[in-house]
Amino acid sequence: MGKPKHYRPPGKKKEGNAARYVTRSQAIKILQVSLSDFRKLCIHKGVFPREPKKKVKGNHHTYYHLKDVMYILHDPLLEKFREIRAYKRKIKKAKAKKNDELAKLLTSRAPSYKLDMVIRDRYPTFIDALRDLDDPLTMVHLFAMLPAIDRLKIEVKRIHNCRRLCHEWQAYISRTHKLRKVFVAVKGIYYQAEVDGQKITWLAPHARQQVLTDDIDFNVMLTFLEFYETLLGFVNFQLYHSINVKYPPILDPRLEALAADLYALSRYFDANYRASVQEPQVAGSSRPEQEQEESNLRLAQLQYQLPANEPGALMHLVQDASSEVEEDEGTRDCKNLFRNKKIFLSREVPRESLLFVIPAFGGIVSWEGDGAPFSEADDSITHQIVDRPSQGHVYLSREYVQPQWVYDCVNARIILPTESYMVGRDPPPHLSPFVDDEAEGYVPDYSKTIKQLQVAAKSDIKPLPGMRNDDLDSSQKMLAEGFISRTEAMEAAEKKRQMMLLEKQYHDELKMELQGVSSINKQNSEDTEPKEQSLPDVVEPSAKDPSRLMMSRKKRRLAEAIEIGKQRKKDRVEILKERKKNIEAAKKSEKKHRKAQHS
Repeated sequence: MGKPKHYRPPGKKKEGNAARYVTRSQAIKILQVSLSDFRKLCIHKGVFPREPKKKVKGNHHTYYHLKDVMYILHDPLLEKFREIRAYKRKIKKAKAKKNDELAKLLTSRAPSYKLDMVIRDRYPTFIDALRDLDDPLTMVHLFAMLPAIDRLKIEVKRIHNCRRLCHEWQAYISRTHKLRKVFVAVKGIYYQAEVDGQKITWLAPHARQQVLTDDIDFNVMLTFLEFYETLLGFVNFQLYHSINVKYPPILDPRLEALAADLYALSRYFDANYRASVQEPQVAGSSRPEQEQEESNLRLAQLQYQLPANEPGALMHLVQDASSEVEEDEGTRDCKNLFRNKKIFLSREVPRESLLFVIPAFGGIVSWEGDGAPFSEADDSITHQIVDRPSQGHVYLSREYVQPQWVYDCVNARIILPTESYMVGRDPPPHLSPFVDDEAEGYVPDYSKTIKQLQVAAKSDIKPLPGMRNDDLDSSQKMLAEGFISRTEAMEAAEKKRQMMLLEKQYHDELKMELQGVSSINKQNSEDTEPKEQSLPDVVEPSAKDPSRLMMSRKKRRLAEAIEIGKQRKKDRVEILKERKKNIEAAKKSEKKHRKAQHS
């Protein structure tokens, strides 16, 4: 008698998690690659470890889904990695035989790979790429500030490419007025832009010397950077072509040679681009190579007069093209914030950040140095950004403010008064635009002041502290006009409803007193009062919330966790209030001490 049709010998076929998941060592055996190449493939293809419910091989293993491993197995990039590995063996063999000429020849002809098809595979649409742009921008901005170290395989060429990509991205965001929020923190400067309806947030480190530690695996970071550079190049290409600007922008080769990581773009690039667009293209016509070389040399000579290390040198690129793009309401507000404002930057302020932020909100900016649009002695300057205890020479026609004034104006979307930001004064607290004060339960005093100034700027009235009856009546109108948030409108409506209920209760009591019913109600309330007071002593604590009794254990624990989170939020608010009281008390005691010293 033969075997049954569906007979399966034990151990011959895996089922369940054992069939769906494989360990890292098993995945490497399937792919026939080294561990470093496997890591590169996983990073490029977007494959990450999984956590199966039942770990068949034990908890100390890293698991991958079998479908992800098969996805890598059929990728052309795997064959390219195998080819590169075999070619490296040839170079190693030539060096072992001390055949230096052959080793140099093989090294010069070493195969390479591109990630273009990987980008198109992982991001089928442009919106998908924009959604995943937060980490690439942060990583590229980080490496743009790092020093080149051969020991860590951080090459000068990579640093230059990162700076170029950062400047191109900032040039587009600034000239199309897509920047929305800025926050200066200890880690760096947080930016948020809105491109095609997608909010993109990234962190740019401060322009200081970076100290590299040994506890970071830079090989993994450089693999991520390799993928992110390609992705950001694709995104910049699409963004520039969406506003009819040629990409990549023409860079000055002389400046590139003089200042390694510094790039500049010609002031005449925009005019050159317009001329190339306006000239009729005749089929079969071409310029001689000598004439092309002369024009490139002349362009480089013109570019030599530009500042080298500023992204502002790139931003004239899309000046005319950006005006043709349709603008939404938010873009129009951002575009007109610093309108008719000429701002000069002193040498001690964070110049790269301000050159990016101020033009993004419609301002005209200049700085100390060669190639600046206007000098410090220009009479039309309205504001000068200074970050020093005192200012020596003062022009009466302009206001001297600290850099925080620019960032606070950007986040508030209004021009704030400059009295609190003058040179030598302690500026107000720099509030984060990424924090919802109402959700956190604590609204700082300066946030309330900014809201009053915003209402005053939109309604052209003087802000008054407190809530008036007019505000209660017009809460819905102010909500519709966008002067207050929905939460404030609901609070105003609730106050108004409570006032109406109290007024109605007062009129009802007056009527009942006239009818002689109030004495009976008082007697009844006195009789029932002791019973109501003794009730909480008898009732168990679990009966305070009857809905808890009907909950399952899982939902009850979830409700308890929510209550614990609320209590922690209240505790944080109390800590902030206590800290505020201590600061105010310290300021008062310091003032008293100063007065005592002067007297």
